[in-house]
Amino acid sequence: MSSLHRIALIAIFSCSALLALPSVANTPAAVSAHCKDSAYRQFDFWLGDWDTFRVATPNQPSVARNHVTAILGGCVLREVFQRTDGYTGESYTIYDATRKLWHQSWVTNEGELLVAEGTQQGKQIVLTGSTYDAKGETVHKVSWEQTADGVRETATASSDGGKTWAAEFDIVFRKHH
Repeated sequence: MSSLHRIALIAIFSCSALLALPSVANTPAAVSAHCKDSAYRQFDFWLGDWDTFRVATPNQPSVARNHVTAILGGCVLREVFQRTDGYTGESYTIYDATRKLWHQSWVTNEGELLVAEGTQQGKQIVLTGSTYDAKGETVHKVSWEQTADGVRETATASSDGGKTWAAEFDIVFRKHH
């Protein structure tokens, strides 16, 4: 057998072996036994591939793309948010069964960090956390609610310890087309 034939056979067997392996991308993650409680599923309405629109200007083009996936055996939600102006953020959200609350860590390509925690309140998940800068502490309250055509996320902020609140954003996620 010539070396060219030997190389061809090795290539065929190698490709066959690779094709026989299960595809990680196409294999659904099994839900971890640790995260089977229904409380872990409260935020599942947010899972998906979303186009993002400002509520005040619903007929304008999408301002961002948002991918929310379940990872680590369904215990964690991973968000990848990419605005059309280059601003990008990622969050990791988990239900803390011991304390019976949701925890989210949000980080961005502008060096921002928001650690927020909260609970399901009626039909909403509401998380509160603080950011800090030279002016002091700003408290942020963010809520998510499933709507007829997607998910609405609103945020307010207070720089006076919660005495007054100002709107930060009001957006709706609709399934990406």
